[in-house]
Amino acid sequence: MARTGPKNRAVRSLVWLGVILAVMTAVLAGGVVAGQASWAPKLALDLEGGTQMILAPKVEGGSGINEEQLNQAVAIIRQRVDGSGVAEAEISTQSGRNVVVSLPGTPSKETRALIQASADMNFRPVLQAGPGAVVPPESRTPEDQLPKPAAEPTNSSDDNWITAEVYKKFEALDCDNPSQDKQERSDPAKPLVTCEPASANSPAIKYILGPVEVKGSNISGSSFQLQRGAQGAVTNEWAVNIQFDDEGTSKFKQVTERLYQFYVSGGGQSGSNPKAQFAIVLDDQVISAPRSLAVITDGRPQITGGFTEQSAKALSDQLRFGALPISFEIQSEQQISATLGGEQLRMGMLAGLIGLLLVVIYSLFQYRALGFVTVASLLVAGALTYLAIAILGWTENYRLSLAGVAGLIVAIGQTADSFIVYFERIRDELREGRGLVSAVDNGWKRAKRTILASKAVNLLAAVVLYFVAVGNVRGFAFTLGLTAIADLIVVFLFTHPTLQLLARTKFFAEGHRFSGLDPKQLGAVPLYRGAGRVRAPEDKPTVAVRAKNTGASAEAERRMTIAERRLAERQDQLAGSSKSASKEGK
Repeated sequence: MARTGPKNRAVRSLVWLGVILAVMTAVLAGGVVAGQASWAPKLALDLEGGTQMILAPKVEGGSGINEEQLNQAVAIIRQRVDGSGVAEAEISTQSGRNVVVSLPGTPSKETRALIQASADMNFRPVLQAGPGAVVPPESRTPEDQLPKPAAEPTNSSDDNWITAEVYKKFEALDCDNPSQDKQERSDPAKPLVTCEPASANSPAIKYILGPVEVKGSNISGSSFQLQRGAQGAVTNEWAVNIQFDDEGTSKFKQVTERLYQFYVSGGGQSGSNPKAQFAIVLDDQVISAPRSLAVITDGRPQITGGFTEQSAKALSDQLRFGALPISFEIQSEQQISATLGGEQLRMGMLAGLIGLLLVVIYSLFQYRALGFVTVASLLVAGALTYLAIAILGWTENYRLSLAGVAGLIVAIGQTADSFIVYFERIRDELREGRGLVSAVDNGWKRAKRTILASKAVNLLAAVVLYFVAVGNVRGFAFTLGLTAIADLIVVFLFTHPTLQLLARTKFFAEGHRFSGLDPKQLGAVPLYRGAGRVRAPEDKPTVAVRAKNTGASAEAERRMTIAERRLAERQDQLAGSSKSASKEGK
């Protein structure tokens, strides 16, 4: 009964691994059948090529654009491209006048329109706010309790803007997991359901906003500074200042008169009435939603509330440049070949195959039949990684770059390390005279801690590299971390269970000389040596060194640890000294 437990657990582990592979294959196959996925991973710009567009930014009215505005234009385009789900895009400036956008593959009509569109900034009053998470279907408002407008709205803060359709959209919106699909630009004369993304200081929030009341084009300037207290002393709090033009000053005064009444009706308490807020919206996304704590008559509102210097500067820049009606005209568009080309990809794959072949040769030479477990484990790890990359390409638009391929190649050696650590622990147990079944179990207990520590370090390095790096280096970090996870799955659900089963086969259990687990070739010294003799701790290295003319003991000597080797040398020295002393005594 003692042996049936581990055997059953091993079978269950292998079954679970088969289920994981089957589910991943089924998911990918479903995407392929639906025409949304492909069996081959998506390739990045450096491997696939794509489309290069040279854009000429211009400010409405025909005025030119300076370098600072051009850099902000690049930031706006990058945000739009990332938000549309296009991965591995390259965006840069050219000659201080144009913006060069390189996208993998062929961009859709919607992506082109998104890149060319001018920034759309405006101010809308808040009608309702709530947590960014989607409301579960069972908790949503019943049909008979949905809002039913009683009359035509009289102003942008009127609750009659909230119809049943608008409220359903509000409940279904998930700001914690925003969709990658870019919606059409909203109608400024209608309400808007949108999100304020999560930040370091606050979670994501979703809003129902009224129609536009003040346009971003009415902003004449913005700045950020340390806030001053009631006595004029400078505090440690940062604030953002806005300056409206004459038209904007007049409109904003009317807005704050109304919003301030909501603030007063809520008892002047922060958060008591969301209708006291006005939302600053850039490209239909809320970037800030401060409350109106007073009537602003001079067109110079100040936004405060938990800003750092960096966040205050970021909001100030968004207000100053996002309000500019910058649009982009495509001057030229051309298809570009892969920057590194298919030849480099083939060379990279060849390097990977050579590395894999060397690992296989070393495993078979070092571990004989046991090396086939290494080969099988590498194949399973490769299948898991391939399926994961293909599925991520479909669901998250992940694209494999040459740096990512390099990460996969490096992972071959790291994956083989896990198997080597495990195998050597088993061999150590066999050298101590244990049976194979016991050696596998005890060796796994010792190897498991080492493997987990090693993979934890690999994952930590990959995560840090991913978040601090830019460009293709992130692809290297991503694949490195992905293969570390696949390695853990394979070691726990395939390699160890396979060895548990093999340990019960005649070929391995009896220590066939080609199994790689022959106790004699490993120089094992049995615990009971016959005639009432029991193995002493120093017996193993002594026997291995003194009989090193035989093949088995030579193998044992070669595999001894440094400590064992030094102990054996000291024993030989002591033995030699004893013989010399005996001769002198005679």
